[in-house]
Amino acid sequence: MSELTILTGQDDPDFLDLPWDVPLAFWRTPRLRDLVKGNSRHVVRMVEYDDRVYAIKETTEELARAEYTTLRDLHERGLPAVHQVGHVTGRYTPDGEPLGGALITRFLDFSLPYGYLFTVERPDFLRAKLMDAAVILLVRLHIEGVFWGDASLGNVLFRRDAGGLMAYLVDAETSEVRPSLSTGMRQNDLDITRENVAGALYDLIAAEQVNDDLDPIDIVDELERRYHELWNELTAVEEIPTTERWRIRQRIDRIHALGFDVEELRVRTRPGGDRIEIQPRVIEEGHAHRRFQALTGLSIQEGQAREFLDAVFAHGALIERRDGVQLPPEIVAQRWLAERYYPVLAAIPDRYRGTLDAPELFHSYMAHRDAISREQGRDMEMHEALASFVNHLLPVLPEERRVGETDRTSADT
Repeated sequence: MSELTILTGQDDPDFLDLPWDVPLAFWRTPRLRDLVKGNSRHVVRMVEYDDRVYAIKETTEELARAEYTTLRDLHERGLPAVHQVGHVTGRYTPDGEPLGGALITRFLDFSLPYGYLFTVERPDFLRAKLMDAAVILLVRLHIEGVFWGDASLGNVLFRRDAGGLMAYLVDAETSEVRPSLSTGMRQNDLDITRENVAGALYDLIAAEQVNDDLDPIDIVDELERRYHELWNELTAVEEIPTTERWRIRQRIDRIHALGFDVEELRVRTRPGGDRIEIQPRVIEEGHAHRRFQALTGLSIQEGQAREFLDAVFAHGALIERRDGVQLPPEIVAQRWLAERYYPVLAAIPDRYRGTLDAPELFHSYMAHRDAISREQGRDMEMHEALASFVNHLLPVLPEERRVGETDRTSADT
């Protein structure tokens, strides 16, 4: 009989106080938390240590080690996935019967399962934002040579991102990381995605959580079309006249607008010399995220970073117009943080801190201020908009830091 072995991070607990000699399905511990989880063929339990929640999945020792390694690889590549914490081996009952291994991951605060989103969001929002987030995640994985193997709505968590959504992979049991993926492997992964997403939508229709006029086949057809459009924009060879080399910059700008970086660009002259081929080599999404982090030191999501960079540059233009001085971008960013971002967050009462994460709270404040300004036909002063935001919008926002089963049930009724 091997000894119980728990591999865990240096900043995480040792988990030794958990009942590892009991199957997870029968755990009884005050650390358990009743949070909404994605669909899983395995038993998953949530436990809390010092206001940090961890997900523990019971599986075989081999699969626990393999998935831990895969998630670590995804994390090192900067891909959006739950953070791997450790794995557990050498579990036995008091009678000496062997138990399975376990994978430990960190729960993603402010993440939302698709079932919850379908109960609280408008159908047009879901069709546009949820689908975009899922497509971007799948394309990002494929660009990095990751074959998912079991892409589904149940294996994804969503976080709000500047009014949209960002998708995170939460189950990498079937994933493979390769130097690159062939067209056939990408299409195979896309076919699996179509089948799983359609199945999840049919389940929602059967449970009467969505209108029965929703057509799952139409939805997955649109998902596949968007996937191919994004993939082609990021990777396809484009042929242009040599007299229109400005279109090279235009292609790069379009890719940046989608949130991706171009590591290098291959340019090749066609026979005859009057046309050239261009093909970008794209690296992972995060162009705006990295730019914003370099200016401010804050790590936020891509959509938030795009919006906040616009706000920073607008603040710089205001300073130049008001004070007659043009400041370096780094100084402007620090001024924006001190004069706009942090004062808004500091004014939010503690009881509302669990509604959205800090960047999304600031996005909601800006959207609220802009809406009131348009309604009144004038630019709202910061103190006016902030008072309205705190007194009228925040009280009606749902608590989304950690959505529990009771939250989903109440949303369904």
